Amino acid sequence: MSELRFVRLGFGEDAVEYREAWQKQREVHAARFADEIPDTCLLLEHPPVYTAGRRTEDSERPLDGTPVIDVDRGGKITWHGPGQLVGYPILKLPRPVDVVAHVRRLEDALIATCAEFGVETSRVEGRSGVWVLGDPVEQRPSLGGLSLDFDPRLHDEEFDPRLNGPEYAPSNAGQRREDRKLAAIGIRIAKGVSMHGFSLNVNPDNTWFDRIVPCGIRDAGVASLANELSRDLTIEEVLPVVEKHLRLVMDNAVLLPREIEKTETEKAPV
Repeated sequence: MSELRFVRLGFGEDAVEYREAWQKQREVHAARFADEIPDTCLLLEHPPVYTAGRRTEDSERPLDGTPVIDVDRGGKITWHGPGQLVGYPILKLPRPVDVVAHVRRLEDALIATCAEFGVETSRVEGRSGVWVLGDPVEQRPSLGGLSLDFDPRLHDEEFDPRLNGPEYAPSNAGQRREDRKLAAIGIRIAKGVSMHGFSLNVNPDNTWFDRIVPCGIRDAGVASLANELSRDLTIEEVLPVVEKHLRLVMDNAVLLPREIEKTETEKAPV
């Protein structure tokens, strides 16, 4: 991997519109593929916007018709906006690309970032991103006076958390002591070069997530560093720490192509 450079595109009043940043990604992607530039990570804030990955279902979008930008990354629907640090690492990776290993590296850097601020985070099996783990199910408060054994989010196919108020709102997952996502990851690999990336909730208004089913997950919620620490925290404080840990992880990574399983016929001697 080439030396990783960081480009700070815009924050606060200079936050970058999503479509503008998406076009910038394409330009940087083309230049990286042609080896005109080194591996590059774009860092920025967006004005409020919902974006939907390729697997997003209609039942996960805003009910009120709020516009959603459909994008070419993996994953499902999420929100970007003020107080959230967004990173787009555009990196040339060995082919065939090991997508899972790339996601794990991003998670490692973000887990280390959170730890530096005193927030313990982890992975959740089968769910990408960085999570604050909740209490064991049997120790959590019941929802709506019902036992968690009958949590309608899990057992009622017609249940819609977008219509059921603060008891089920993703932004209140911390109060319910449930698992809650602190950083989301959604990527695309084209021509061996990565696009899109991660969003880290530093100090956003997480009620924006209540209008959707974030990442298509109905039985967990969202978190922010500021809420977990019970103090104010700014993008400016977090930005250099994210850069440091991304650089450490990427500089020390041993990049290997994905192993391809051979069939018995392919393994057999000729």
